[in-house]
Amino acid sequence: MSEHTIENSKNIVKIAVEAIENTKGSDIEIIDISEVSSLGDYFIVASGSNRSQIQAMADKVEEALGRAGYEKKDVEGYESAFWILQDFGDIIVHIFDQENRLFYDLERIWRDGKHITKDEL
Repeated sequence: MSEHTIENSKNIVKIAVEAIENTKGSDIEIIDISEVSSLGDYFIVASGSNRSQIQAMADKVEEALGRAGYEKKDVEGYESAFWILQDFGDIIVHIFDQENRLFYDLERIWRDGKHITKDEL
């Protein structure tokens, strides 16, 4: 993959969000963490209604980003599908069931990041 640029990160976010939208993901949040963390540039947080949908969302994100040339570095939680974390380097995708999203409340934990919309990318 090409070197890190904020434009690459924005492109990854757009593709991932569209994949989540296409699998009926809900409550999609994009958090720009580039100014507050060295973990990456963006978190994407989304919800699914059940295990099958959450796995389908993760599969679609991986497939769409893979086709665009962005490889997944790591994945956690796929089997249980209560919270799937997909690490694409500068972008980290979090897909939750409703209960775990409320419990972990990443939006509150990362409130110092800038919440943005897909149109602002």
